[in-house]
Amino acid sequence: MIIVNLDVMMARRKVSSGELAEKIGITAANLSVLKTGKAKAMRFSTLEQICRALDCQPGDILEYRPDTSE
Repeated sequence: MIIVNLDVMMARRKVSSGELAEKIGITAANLSVLKTGKAKAMRFSTLEQICRALDCQPGDILEYRPDTSE
């Protein structure tokens, strides 16, 4: 399972959803989908823009945890 820690990184950088959405050029609604982990995919270009805006690495935002329900 992939866990999205975007909200954690945004809090660390003190960046609001509206501010980040504007910086990376996506809607606040699409950013919300990413933050909640409901997105089924993310473009590398979007991930790159997020990392640039938050001055972080992809691993700071995305985390893999084995699915224990299998």
